[in-house]
Amino acid sequence: MTGRTVLVVRLDNAGDVLLQGPLVRAVAHGAERVVFLAGPAGAAAAELLPGVDEVWTWACPWILGDPPSVDAGDLAAVTERVRALAPDEAIISTSFHQSPLPLALLLRTAGVPRISAVSVDYPGSLLDVRHTVDDDLPEPERALSLARAAGFDLPPSDGGRLAVRRPLPAIAHEPGYVVVHPGASVPARAWPPERCAEAVEALADAGHRVLVTGGPAERELTAFVAGSRGVDLGGTTSLAEMAALLDGAAAVVVGNTGPAHLAAAVGTPVVSLFAPVVPAERWAPYGVPTVLLGDQAAPCAGTRARACPVPGHPCLTSVTAHDVVAAVEKLVSA
Repeated sequence: MTGRTVLVVRLDNAGDVLLQGPLVRAVAHGAERVVFLAGPAGAAAAELLPGVDEVWTWACPWILGDPPSVDAGDLAAVTERVRALAPDEAIISTSFHQSPLPLALLLRTAGVPRISAVSVDYPGSLLDVRHTVDDDLPEPERALSLARAAGFDLPPSDGGRLAVRRPLPAIAHEPGYVVVHPGASVPARAWPPERCAEAVEALADAGHRVLVTGGPAERELTAFVAGSRGVDLGGTTSLAEMAALLDGAAAVVVGNTGPAHLAAAVGTPVVSLFAPVVPAERWAPYGVPTVLLGDQAAPCAGTRARACPVPGHPCLTSVTAHDVVAAVEKLVSA
């Protein structure tokens, strides 16, 4: 398949894009050029993936959690951009609850001759490869199985783990610290800020240096959680710099959100504060030592809720700072 241009599409969040790493490397192994179409929240993650040659950004009105209105001019512009690219084929990666068919229609009208996707719905002539998969596969394996169904595979030397481009930026912190990342992409997956702050204190009492990370909109949260015992880095890092920070950590304490997958992509062990609103079998940190904390049998299990549907958020409030310190010690000693 050398000499071919392949359009790879994943249109949701940064963590979702990072989980496409094995798929992207498989496609890159069999194609000359890989163009990645990402959503606004995922574009920086796509830039970090080995094998990606170019990243496009588009806010998709049927994928994003806070979607823009459907605009005929916007759809026409995306269609014409794909037509000008003239990819030899496209691979549309989606989560189990997303449909690839609206985008497949757009790509077909743009002249893409071969389109592959996972689809439980009848696709008519929209897909050339309609792949089906066990829903309980870890997301990176689910994505890689789609690449294989489309005719792409990893080189024999690639074990299929998550990865980022290296070298990473230099950072000003001596390796060996613990990172606490208190934010989450949706509230139902966040450990309460008070518990995060208690964990920073407890980790410091146990002799750990603690760095607290977060995005620009989380500065108030990270300042509260860091208190006087942690180093507040909220809003100060790009995604590549965040990867470098996580790369130097002995362990990362984080919910089911993008930095958990970024930690896995740099090979750092994870204490995963995992709310069971989505299954851990699919979404837990992949390929690194992990301690999973949180009641996986809580009433919210499998609801995909964005806000906790159970008073008191018991699946995560049941986790204590002592539990986190014990989990960190287990990972560090291993």
